[in-house]
Amino acid sequence: MSEPTNQSMERRPIQSRNTRWAASATQFLVNRNLSPNTISLLGMVAAVAAGMAFYSTSLTGNATQRVLWFCGGALCQMRLLCNLFDGMVAVQRNIASRKGELFNEVPDRVSDAAVFIGLGYSAGGDVALGYLAALLAIFVAYVRAVATSIGAPNDFCGPMAKPQRMALVTLASLFLVFSPDSWRLPWGEVKVVLVLVILGGIVTALRRLGRAANHLGKIGK
Repeated sequence: MSEPTNQSMERRPIQSRNTRWAASATQFLVNRNLSPNTISLLGMVAAVAAGMAFYSTSLTGNATQRVLWFCGGALCQMRLLCNLFDGMVAVQRNIASRKGELFNEVPDRVSDAAVFIGLGYSAGGDVALGYLAALLAIFVAYVRAVATSIGAPNDFCGPMAKPQRMALVTLASLFLVFSPDSWRLPWGEVKVVLVLVILGGIVTALRRLGRAANHLGKIGK
């Protein structure tokens, strides 16, 4: 495979990479010869399943809704774990490549769309806000990819990068699982999450654009 020499292969800084449990899990996956690309695709499957769980909350009663919210939140975290381990396995097996970047980036965009469109159709959701949140999530990643392609550093800044988006969705899901109905917001927790993702996505995209422009201006490009 091609050597990982280009900027686009800089990895997102994740503190859990340095933990013992992550190293043990990575070794477990390496010992079973699981490829990084397969792990990336499994992350996409988890996100699509999360979106389906969120959508299904609009089709059932309260008790089943809580189960579906729990499943959706758990699947979002599974997506993040896959995003963590695909890179760690690639490095551990010394097979990081540009092809791997393709499998890393494209499924991630499908994942973002599935989660937020699913939330848009969920109980208490808003379809238009769901599609707009998906669009902003994809646009934030697009800004990073374009900036990197013309010589800027791979910028994973927030405030609404992928880990923050998934953390917000997971927290809202857990709230909807365990909170009594009397605690629910009159305008809906899902709508609040989607609005925060949209506004945070706008700020994040502008920050990344500004930082990229500043870097490129310094190097005269």
